[in-house]
Amino acid sequence: MAAESVADGPKEQGRGGTWVPDGGGPLRRPGRRWTRAGARWGMASAGLWALALALAARQAAAVLRLPQDERLVDLSAWLGRDGVLRLHGSLYDGEEPFTGTPFAGLVLKPLTRAAEAGLGVVWTVGTLLLVAAVGVLAARALPGPVSRRTALCAVPAALSLLVLSVPVRNTFHLGQTSVLPVLLVLAGWLLGGERPAPAGTAAGAAPGGGRAAEAGTGTGSGPAPVTGKATGTGEATETGPAAGTAHTAGAMGAAGLLRGRAAAVFGVRGSGALIGAACALQPATVLFWPLLWLTGRRRTAVWSTGTFLLCTLAAWSVMPDDSWAYWVHHVAGVGLGGPADATANQSLHGALLRAGLRGPAEVAVLLVLVAVVGRLALRRAVRYARDGQPLLAAAIVGCAAVAASPVAWQHQQLWVLLAVAGRVGRRTGDRLVWPVFVVMVMTLDGSALVPKIAVFGAFAENAVLLAALLAACAVPFLRRDAPAWSAPEPMGLLSRPNLMLELLLIRVGYWAYSYVRGHAPDSRSLAEGHGDQIMAVESFLHLDIEHGLNQLAVRTQWLRDACDFYYTTFHFLVPIALLAWMYARRTALYRSARTALGCATLLGLVGFWLYPLAPPRLMPGLGFVDTAHGPQDLSNPDFGALTSLSNQYAAMPSLHVGWSLWSAVVVFLLTRNVWLRALGALYPLLTTFVVMATANHYLLDAAGGVAVVTAGFWARRGLARLQARRASGARPQEAAVPDEVSRAASAPSPPGPPGSGDRGVPARRE
Repeated sequence: MAAESVADGPKEQGRGGTWVPDGGGPLRRPGRRWTRAGARWGMASAGLWALALALAARQAAAVLRLPQDERLVDLSAWLGRDGVLRLHGSLYDGEEPFTGTPFAGLVLKPLTRAAEAGLGVVWTVGTLLLVAAVGVLAARALPGPVSRRTALCAVPAALSLLVLSVPVRNTFHLGQTSVLPVLLVLAGWLLGGERPAPAGTAAGAAPGGGRAAEAGTGTGSGPAPVTGKATGTGEATETGPAAGTAHTAGAMGAAGLLRGRAAAVFGVRGSGALIGAACALQPATVLFWPLLWLTGRRRTAVWSTGTFLLCTLAAWSVMPDDSWAYWVHHVAGVGLGGPADATANQSLHGALLRAGLRGPAEVAVLLVLVAVVGRLALRRAVRYARDGQPLLAAAIVGCAAVAASPVAWQHQQLWVLLAVAGRVGRRTGDRLVWPVFVVMVMTLDGSALVPKIAVFGAFAENAVLLAALLAACAVPFLRRDAPAWSAPEPMGLLSRPNLMLELLLIRVGYWAYSYVRGHAPDSRSLAEGHGDQIMAVESFLHLDIEHGLNQLAVRTQWLRDACDFYYTTFHFLVPIALLAWMYARRTALYRSARTALGCATLLGLVGFWLYPLAPPRLMPGLGFVDTAHGPQDLSNPDFGALTSLSNQYAAMPSLHVGWSLWSAVVVFLLTRNVWLRALGALYPLLTTFVVMATANHYLLDAAGGVAVVTAGFWARRGLARLQARRASGARPQEAAVPDEVSRAASAPSPPGPPGSGDRGVPARRE
């Protein structure tokens, strides 16, 4: 039985309009005819390419438009007078010492002869090219077979994520060289010519002087030994107990490092030289030496070690004092670039220092943790390399290097982003959790991932380290022979969404909500002008009732206190409680209702941005009183205790009223109890009264809240129709698609199997 190479995936006869994997990673050969779906994905790919180019241009412009003394600040610190690298004195002395290895300083010498202005342009463009090379190489290393969608979108999506990531942005801003070691390691590991030999029996040689093909067994509880032999056609024949199983290709995974058209670009010496040079630039990457050795690429490991020693000794001979200072005095650079306990240092060493450990105790704990992390990471990386997932294996080892390194600054954390290549989860909805988590960690500040509560502070400070440790040691990435690898269980309307994914999206959604509120236009004159417009319209319509309600609350102490408590408490409490209840008891309704709420909130943010509006309590000369904080000094631009927390001109539409209306609709769908429905109907009415009595909103603001929630439900309905059409594969029908909200409003979701987190009816596997 013919075995399939890991990179190529299963062979199949090309048919018109089908996608035929053809080796060499995801950039594969399409069939002879493009379908309508293929055209749509072609347009999506073009859009992603445009986005990637726009992000790259924006990043370059953001660097080059800075003043010369603020551009590439680390690179400028490396330079002496007239833009030339300091040739005399130590690189590691002074207020801003050189943070790279002595070999990096040696390499930079011929690159810094140009003037600083020219160097900034050349350096920025060169860094962009390095980032592009990393993205292309990573996209082509995705394990096959891949879909047409992945093939078209992998490269531009990878480039966009790289440019958006904190390590790449930090590299551009500081003028660091940390992208280069990542590229060198990936090129040497993925494009090396030496064929790894997994543990087991290897036999056979390719005709025409080709290298020997390998075969072997998986580790741990893997299948029985498989032997293989390369034939003249490029396919491998196999024998043994595991013949004919899907794991045959997985056992040959280490041999499938980008085999095909892009295979063996570098020989043993070339790949060893690349990885060795990377180790000389970033010493933490020496962790790839045991990976090479354990996957059978021992000659490459030897050449890599030799190259590292040669580069280091060359730098030592030219700069002996600097080499002594870096390797001995600073112990491989520890203490360079800032305090090791800074939150930017996402290594185990930095985390232990932030936790309060110091001295010999910290060193002992660090050594134990580094040994454990290194062992687990190498064991997992070898397993996935033999399974035909070389990019994931490299990401696992890179994450371990980030954690084990004495210092891992932001520009050195790019390995963590590459861990998105791993697949996790047996259900389609579960597949998104890990990549979404990694992308959020690597593109947002840690405070955006967790609430601003003291107990979560440690997680926010060590978010990147946590992601690196999870990737290196814990996350159960799927093997290519797993049934869920290519056929995850579909999730229908009654399937409960992944809780972790929901919490991540809710938290980041709230962060985006707060960010937009805080950064929307807040010109006082513009906001007060819009307030005059609203008051004029309400006066014309005889709807200007806010002042009378506000004065009633001011005169009645118990009403004032009740309104203030209501305003600050129920806005978040009621929607969160309803979402939690629906998630536990009404899965289909939860999906629809949370989508409607998200669409409504998004529309509200658009309103905040386009129409900044001063609420009644901030309108001068109209006699409104801020019931929560008392009379304000309107001559002070920073009046009000809430001014430092959020944009006070985000008043149109009123999301207090909007979210209360959403809650009322949900209550009507959840229950048929007359009293509960009456209470639900009363909630938005009370909210409307409270927001006007506290002088936080106008009546037209409440109308705006009703409008955005109504639009949110219509948008959710449109999305449901679109999903139904895509699922059925039929043309759009004129008849309305049944609304899953009404179908699921009165009945709980059927329970799932015992111990299952999914209480929906399991979808039938084809």
